[in-house]
Amino acid sequence: MAKAQICFSFIILFYISSVGSFMRVNAQAPGQGSWCVAKPGTPIEQLVKNLNYVCSQMEIHCEVVSKGGACYDPNNLYNSASVVMNLYYQNQGRHYSKCDFGGSGLITVTDPSCGCCKYEFCK
Repeated sequence: MAKAQICFSFIILFYISSVGSFMRVNAQAPGQGSWCVAKPGTPIEQLVKNLNYVCSQMEIHCEVVSKGGACYDPNNLYNSASVVMNLYYQNQGRHYSKCDFGGSGLITVTDPSCGCCKYEFCK
């Protein structure tokens, strides 16, 4: 659990700097990536809604957050939602609008991967 808190501390910094607005990444340095995560403080109901929406898409495989998956943690809904939101964002070509999720998404340029839970990144 401590590792997850450390991993998301960078995300919180991005959130603090973008309070009240959706953070958009326009240009990236060569080799730099972007990932979609849930905004800190997102209500549980919205996280569940995001999970259900993404996992209902045929092209998205949510096994990574299912029991036995590399990102499975039944006590961390925020992480599970972030992982699948990022899968959707990457699958949709990393367009900033594909990370909105009703205002609950946040784009970060810091890789949120932690331990064996690797967030997908498509170049």
